[in-house]
Formats: sequence, structure tokens, C-alpha cells
Amino acid sequence: MWFHMQHGRSLFLGVLSLLLVQATLSHSQQLMIESDTGRQTVLALADINALPHIKVSTTASGTPVTFEGVAVRAVLEKAGIGFGESLRGKRLALCLLIEVSDGYRVVIALPEIDPAFNDKQVILAFLKDGKPLDSNEGPYRIVIPDEKRMARWVREVKTLKIVNVQ
Repeated sequence: MWFHMQHGRSLFLGVLSLLLVQATLSHSQQLMIESDTGRQTVLALADINALPHIKVSTTASGTPVTFEGVAVRAVLEKAGIGFGESLRGKRLALCLLIEVSDGYRVVIALPEIDPAFNDKQVILAFLKDGKPLDSNEGPYRIVIPDEKRMARWVREVKTLKIVNVQ
């Protein structure tokens, strides 16, 4: 009887640990999007993965690499951020503030990622050479293939926030 109680307790603790790890991984793959009005939307990896994928081959630190992900614009649109004809007037002073896990932040003006203004690709990548980004890069990173400097290619992206610079 003692053996069965110990075995049952060990099994329970094992299952509980597995559920906690799974919940932590699921939470860490969430992305918070905040609009300029303060409305927050949380997207899971499955939500992001359902958007149209983009693959880009580029050179990172002198090494050829292929990133796969989705357009940042598509992620923002899924969270209710408008582009196209709605991006005019005072809305032209809106920027995307990208916050990462270590507190580093970068800014991209919304017209930079609107195809009505230019053809620049800004990608929220989650795969590198066909594999999920490792813990030093992911779960998400920004990739901007046409930029000369990789200063805004931030890793460990946690939050996309629309801010007004006025």
C-alpha cells in the first residue's frame, strides 16, 4: 500500500510539473500588442502561425541564413491596428515601439511598414533555417532585410506597442 501511495504521488507530481512547464512555454510564446488607445491584445503562437508566412534569405553576422515568419503589419492588423487609407493626418505620428525581454526597445514609424507608403518588409520571425528560434533569439525576433544595420533586428520580442510621438 505504501508503494502505491508513493507511486501515485510521484505520478501526480510528474504530471503537475509537465503541466507547469507546458503553461510556461505557452505563456512565453505569447505576444502582447497594445494599441494607441491602450487596448491590449494577446496573440499565441497558433494565432501568429495562422497568418500568411514570409521567408527571407539574408546574411546575419556574415553568415547566410533564412528566416521565416509573418509581416509585422499582419500581426498588428490582427490586433485591430489600421493601415492603408486610415493611416493619415495625426495617425502619421504613430510609431511601433518594440519591447524585448531584456528591456531593449526600438521604434519603427507605422508608414515604414504600410505597403501603401513603401515596399519595406518588417518580419516577425519565429523560424531560422527551418527551426524554431532558440531561447537566445526567440520565441520571436524582428527581421528587416533591406536595412544596412541590424540595430532594429531585435531578439526575444515580447510587446508591440503603438505610441504617439506628438
